[in-house]
Amino acid sequence: MTQSYLRTPAMHILSRTDLADIEIPPADVIRMVEDAYLYHANGASRCPTKLMMPLPEAQRDAVSYSMLGYDGALQQLGFKTSYRQGSESAEKYYTTISLYDDTTGLPFAFMDCQRVGASRTPATSAIIAKHCAKEAAKSVLMIGTGAQGINTLPYLATALPSLETFRLFGTHPDGIAASMAAFSRHFPDRKVELVEDVPAAAAMSDIVVAASGRAAHPKIQTKWLQPGGLLISVASKGVETGALSEADYTVATNEGQMGVTGKRLAGHDGFAGIDAELPDIVAGKMPGRRSPEDRVFAFSSGMIITDIPVAHALATRGIAAGRGRRVELWK
Repeated sequence: MTQSYLRTPAMHILSRTDLADIEIPPADVIRMVEDAYLYHANGASRCPTKLMMPLPEAQRDAVSYSMLGYDGALQQLGFKTSYRQGSESAEKYYTTISLYDDTTGLPFAFMDCQRVGASRTPATSAIIAKHCAKEAAKSVLMIGTGAQGINTLPYLATALPSLETFRLFGTHPDGIAASMAAFSRHFPDRKVELVEDVPAAAAMSDIVVAASGRAAHPKIQTKWLQPGGLLISVASKGVETGALSEADYTVATNEGQMGVTGKRLAGHDGFAGIDAELPDIVAGKMPGRRSPEDRVFAFSSGMIITDIPVAHALATRGIAAGRGRRVELWK
C-alpha cells in the first residue's frame, strides 16, 4: 500500500503558514547553498539564465520572472516563478517553487518560496563574504530590513567568526525590530548598532551589504569603501549606477543573470564584465580578490540551484511534521 501511494504522481502543497515555523540553522543553510555552488562549478548541476519580463509600465508597475534548474546533489529539478505588482509592494509579491524528483521521475512538492528566499539570500551573502572579504574582517554594515535582509547579520556572524561590529540601517520600524530579533535569537550576547549616516558607516565597515529597495539613503558608491572593503549588492536599488566600474575586483553569482537584472551597475558605458563568478570561487578555480587592498564589488542574484536544496529541506521537514496537503493533480 505504501509503495503504491508513493508511486502515484502527486504534489505535496505547502503554504507560507505551513512553513512559517520550520527552522533550519544558518550553518546548515550556508552549507547547502555552498554545496550547490560547488556542484554547479563542477558541472553536476544546471542553471540557465533567469527569464525576466517587465510588464508595460504604461499599464502597471509590475515584473515577473521564472527560473529552471537541476540540483545534481539531490537530483531534483526545480521551477521557480515570481510576480510582483508594484516594485515595492510586499503585499502583491508572489513567488513559488515546484520540485520534481529525477531519481523516481515523480513530482515532489509545490510551495510558497518566501521562506526559501529569506534563507538562501542571506546564505549567499555570507558565502560571498566568507570567500571575498579581506582576511579577519571585523565589521559589517547591513542596509535594508526587508525579507531579504532580516536574516543577513546572523548568517554573516555564522560564516565569519572574526566579525565583532554589526551595523544596521533601515527605515521601517517593523523590519528593524525583526532584524534585531533575528540576530538576538542566534547571538544573544552580541549587539547591533543602528546607524543614520550611511556613507560614514560604509567607510568604517569591512563589509557592506545593500539590500534596500527604493533607497531612503544616499546610494552606495564602491569608492566609499576603505581599501580592502567588500560591497555586496543584493539586486539592490540602493547601489549607485556605475558601482561595478569603481571596483578593483568584481564578482557575480552568475554573469548572465547580472546582465538581466544588474545592467545599470555597469555605468554609462554599459559594459558589465566581471572578474569571477561565485561558484568558481567556491570551487577554488578563481580567487575571491586579487589583493588585500582591493575594493571588491559583488552582485548577488538568486540562482535556482541554491533555492532547490533549501526548498527541499523545508518541504521534507514540513511533510514530516504533517504540514500541507497532498494533491493528485494528474488523477
